[in-house]
Amino acid sequence: MSQTNSALPRQVADAYVDELIALDPITGTYLGVRESSSRLPDLSPAGQEALAELGRATLARLDEAERLPGADSDVERRCARLLRERLTAELAVHEAGEGLRSVGNLGTVAQAVREVFTVTPAGSEEDWAAIAERLRAVPAALEGYRESLALGLERKLYASPRPTETFVGQLTEWTDTGGGRGWFEDFAAAGPDALRAELDEGARAATAAVTELRDWVRDVYAPAIEGAPNAVGRERYARWSRYYNGTDLDLDEAYAYGWSEYHRLLGEMREEAGKILPGAATPWVALAHLDEHGRHIEGVDEVREWLQGVMDRAIEALDGTHFDLAERVRKVESRIAPAGSAAAPYYTPPSEDFSRPGCTWLPTMGLTRFPVYDLVSTWYHEGVPGHHLQLAQWVHVAENLSRYQASVGMVSANAEGWALYAERLMDELGFLADAEERLGYLDAQMMRATRVIVDIGMHLELEIPADSPFRPGERWTPELAQEFFGAHSSRPADFVESELTRYLTIPGQAIGYKLGERAWLLGREKARERHGDAFDLKAWHMAALSQGSLGLDDLVDELSAL
Repeated sequence: MSQTNSALPRQVADAYVDELIALDPITGTYLGVRESSSRLPDLSPAGQEALAELGRATLARLDEAERLPGADSDVERRCARLLRERLTAELAVHEAGEGLRSVGNLGTVAQAVREVFTVTPAGSEEDWAAIAERLRAVPAALEGYRESLALGLERKLYASPRPTETFVGQLTEWTDTGGGRGWFEDFAAAGPDALRAELDEGARAATAAVTELRDWVRDVYAPAIEGAPNAVGRERYARWSRYYNGTDLDLDEAYAYGWSEYHRLLGEMREEAGKILPGAATPWVALAHLDEHGRHIEGVDEVREWLQGVMDRAIEALDGTHFDLAERVRKVESRIAPAGSAAAPYYTPPSEDFSRPGCTWLPTMGLTRFPVYDLVSTWYHEGVPGHHLQLAQWVHVAENLSRYQASVGMVSANAEGWALYAERLMDELGFLADAEERLGYLDAQMMRATRVIVDIGMHLELEIPADSPFRPGERWTPELAQEFFGAHSSRPADFVESELTRYLTIPGQAIGYKLGERAWLLGREKARERHGDAFDLKAWHMAALSQGSLGLDDLVDELSAL
């Protein structure tokens, strides 16, 4: 790492990003570094250790940086706190060997290898030449990943069986999307004729590597972990919840909070459901009625265009009233997620120069008919004023922060908490125009509350409280969690199953939505109390969105002081 002893924390953080990109070109691609487009990272145990060693060296340099004059300024202090917290949490996960059992339907390096192609520049023949080279790199990357999983088996560090089974199905879908071609071959088909042979050869090699990985996971890995627990237990869960939330949570308090939100939301949902279907036995009976008789969009292209309109209208209504948006932040695109994705919609931030805009992604799961109630608040969450306004604003103000704070230092619960706050804000501002949209919003909020309950409950095998209408006194299992989640969600069975598999794949992540929202609301309330009648919500929003990432340890304090 090329820096002198006079480097302040922000310089240390940005030097870390440079070194990280050299080791992880997937991160480089998301940041818009074109030199990364042709490469993939080393996913072997040696590659994982190289990343860890970079983290250790950076922490040592941060120790020096924090002793320098000027390191105690607000901007340096905030960056130093984030960098230390993030690297410490990442090293804890690495040193526990979690990277040697990363298997599941979402958030693993295998998904990253495929999804990075969807954001790799593809506007010129030169871009496609880089893509061809990246396609040729897929076999080595997946072989390194398999090497890591094999070492995990050797050390008896097992993934959960249920996510492993789902992962095999995902890999199978990637190898054959119909017509005897795999996902990589479908992707490469859009390239220029001048590179056709090169692209086809690389795509076939990539598909063959996916097939080889699928067969090994199915025939070797899955039998070896048969009978392993799906739940991770309290120690591993605490480590992961620190990683995703940026704080050492009181997990029992968080579990109780999830139940309190469940009861509050259930009362609101019953009231709203009565406006749609008087006498409905449960809110989900009313939501099932909307599935059949409510407003809906027909067609995949049509729903993509409609979602674009939701975001465009939100920008026009909010800019200048509740936010002050730079012109480049105003651009966001609606896209359809590639087949074989998990069921949940997601967002990808813009590149650092905004040449690639922020994008929302809708997995259609084979559907062509889309109820409106299920989409409006979700796109306030994924797009505007949710993930897009926060993450694009970070990129916009990166020069005033650090590159690290605006990108790779993101704390999941901060971002997901803001996005859930954004849904609530749109409700507060009256943007949920009718009972359909408001019941859909409350259903989405209920999903986030039940996530807290089942994610903590099943991983810690906690007791279901006596005042629960569902199995009071029993202890959570993944099977009970799926039953409970399905009974309190309008989502179809395949979505519910995908969600529970997600919680088993990435424990501790799903709780950050509600816990992060709680932190954002508390920070706003404390800031309002400080300013009294002079409190300016628009100014607070922009200051809050311009401070970069923070863990929940620090978020409330920083928001309260704005």
